[in-house]
Amino acid sequence: MHKPNAEKVIVVTGATSGIGLAAAKQLARAGVVVIGIGRSEERGRAAQEQLRGLHPACQALFLRADLSLLQEVRSAAGKIRQTLASWNRPALDGLLNNAGGFAFERRVTAEGFERTWALNHLAPFLLTHELLPPLRAAPAARVVTVSSGSHYGARMHWNDLQLRRFYFGWTAYSQSKLANVLFTLELNRRLGEAGGVQSYAADPGLVRTGIGNKGTPFWVGWGWRLWSAHGKTPEETAKWIVRLFLDPSVKRNAGIYWKYGQPVDPDPAALDEAAARRLWEISEAMCALAPSPSHRR
Repeated sequence: MHKPNAEKVIVVTGATSGIGLAAAKQLARAGVVVIGIGRSEERGRAAQEQLRGLHPACQALFLRADLSLLQEVRSAAGKIRQTLASWNRPALDGLLNNAGGFAFERRVTAEGFERTWALNHLAPFLLTHELLPPLRAAPAARVVTVSSGSHYGARMHWNDLQLRRFYFGWTAYSQSKLANVLFTLELNRRLGEAGGVQSYAADPGLVRTGIGNKGTPFWVGWGWRLWSAHGKTPEETAKWIVRLFLDPSVKRNAGIYWKYGQPVDPDPAALDEAAARRLWEISEAMCALAPSPSHRR
């Protein structure tokens, strides 16, 4: 793809279906260059063609990556940096950490991590880390990580984060969504108020997506379909997430946790600064990153 003329470039993970695809379409309609990431090359090509038909000047690029694997997260980040360099564009204006999943049974990736933990937490943590240089080069970049109301009442299982001793799908999922908010809290602390990058956690609410149908028993998928039928469409909830990227009136001091276009209070456990720092340090070790200073940079 030749050098884009649009003012903004935003990366969207999980961009081939559900909320991610809906958000990518809305960004494309606004004239944003979208770099999408998804596991299926075929669905990526189809989504790319859809986006290109939504805006006369729209440009879109899709990368295939299984973000449950840290090696592929690094590879995708490297390709994004190379693409920006080829465009002679040092800055990245936004990152939507949307990809996520629910696993009824405990599954371990080829790298040895419990898959829900790897995909829902380690992937956004590492991808954000790898893309911080171009994000910092933008005048007002934003990082939005899709969390969930399931983080309310959840807790971090510090002695067994990957739930080796006892695994329950909902426990793994809700813990990972609490981790998303703690990550957002600590990222903002480390970036400091003077930094140009703002970070938010977005609660999409109940949405009619297929997250509860993938790799689950029939009765779980059946129950999810009945429950999610009362939820919002991906398009409805995506518009509030897209607002966090495009609305200049959204300010960090209004709050880090947003739902339906408004800041709301997360669970108090998600605002525990000591827990956020502890999670950051553990995540650095899991991702084989050199420890970074805990003070604001």
